[in-house]
Amino acid sequence: MHSHSIEQWTHDHAFLGQKHDENERRTWFVVVLTLVMMVGEIVAGSLFGSMALLADGWHMGTHAAALGIAAFAYRFARRHLGNAHFTFGTGKFGDLAAFASAIILGLIAVEIAYESVLRLINPVPIVYGEAIAVAVLGLCVNLASAWLLQGSHDHHHHGHDHGHSHAHDAHGDHDHDHHGHHHHHDNNLRAAYVHVMADAATSVLAIAALAVAMYSGWVWADPAVGLIGSVVIASWAFGLIKTSGAVLLDVRADEKLERVIRARMEVGDDRVTDLHLWQVGPGHCAVLLSVVSDKPKQPAVYKQRLAELKGLSHVTVEVETCLH
Repeated sequence: MHSHSIEQWTHDHAFLGQKHDENERRTWFVVVLTLVMMVGEIVAGSLFGSMALLADGWHMGTHAAALGIAAFAYRFARRHLGNAHFTFGTGKFGDLAAFASAIILGLIAVEIAYESVLRLINPVPIVYGEAIAVAVLGLCVNLASAWLLQGSHDHHHHGHDHGHSHAHDAHGDHDHDHHGHHHHHDNNLRAAYVHVMADAATSVLAIAALAVAMYSGWVWADPAVGLIGSVVIASWAFGLIKTSGAVLLDVRADEKLERVIRARMEVGDDRVTDLHLWQVGPGHCAVLLSVVSDKPKQPAVYKQRLAELKGLSHVTVEVETCLH
């Protein structure tokens, strides 16, 4: 009979992405950069009477608000990491922020489409040189922001070990190729990146459309391209809503991983009668399963069967005896 201290039976619920702090810093840098650009454009537009500068400045303000949501989500998740009120930690807070950002992005797409339709119906005179200069300046800021945000992919590192009847365990970073890795993605960082890329795409399309309109006289080219841009941005928003919403609603995190878990647990007379797998943070999944057997073993035995699987940060095993 082995004796264990209470610390060996308890564990935290810190399910943040491995690069959480780095992603937070990058996002704050982009927020500051966007706000400086916004203020500069609004001030310059007011001083020089430029509607193009004013409009783009307020448009940048919308993206700054969405990026601010992402930055505060990182801060909130980190500051409340040990708050027991959050049953499975604060790892999902980034997905909540991503969902909100996606809604804002969708509204921006609707706004661009509405303005484009109005300009198709009632064309307005365009100061091409000034408008192109503003679009180029905005594109430079967006590219700098995208460079700050790109290249961050989360892979977790979190470990604890328990052996009681409801066994909890986290597993090390052992490579395996038999299930997908989409639950490793940080949707909050992705939302910030999508906002930046949406603005960059708008700038590129605007530059192309304005150049065509300036040299060909096709005034309708600018609002027509605006409509195309709104459709592209709306599709990005929908994709972000779908992925972040799935995490918030505890949709099955990874069907391939679920099949692997079931295959590893069903050995001999052991049968899995209930299995729930969901994401609790970037790179972190929780699994709750029930095993029924003619000759049940200790939960630690079943837990060990999953020891090499990557991404399982919270495992609960219930063991029942099959009565004939």
